[in-house]
Amino acid sequence: MPRQNRGVKKPETDPVIARNRKAAHEYELGESWEAGIVLQGMEVKGLRAGRASLVGGFAQVEDGEIWLHGVHIPQYSQARWFEGGSRRKRKLLLHRAQIDKIERKVNESGLTIVPTVLYFKDGRAKVEIALARGKKSWDKRNALAEREATREVERAVSRRLKGRKD
Repeated sequence: MPRQNRGVKKPETDPVIARNRKAAHEYELGESWEAGIVLQGMEVKGLRAGRASLVGGFAQVEDGEIWLHGVHIPQYSQARWFEGGSRRKRKLLLHRAQIDKIERKVNESGLTIVPTVLYFKDGRAKVEIALARGKKSWDKRNALAEREATREVERAVSRRLKGRKD
């Protein structure tokens, strides 16, 4: 009798390949969009290996298309050949209205387009891009101080709930 796959559920969330945590520290993130990525050859298998990096990546609007620059997608180790390099520019797939809206905001406000998350959705590689404005050094210090203060409050509350006093 054939074995049936009972009780095994698909993961509810899509696997995240890479997060750009540095972007939240370096920029004030605004509106974001999900975009598909045009990949070549063994890049998808390289992504599934999970060693991609978004740090230092950015996107630009060129001739009515959005291109992703500086994102590292490693070469798949079992591939015989690979063209283009691991940091080549890659086209992002968005609707025309979305591209026009992003281009307008970038030109008017001087914002930057940064990738924040790289993940698979229904078997396709997607990247979340966000409009970002650079933070000044004092903004970064304030954000770190606020984060540390909230952590300290959460620690105190959890200690109090557990009945310990320090």
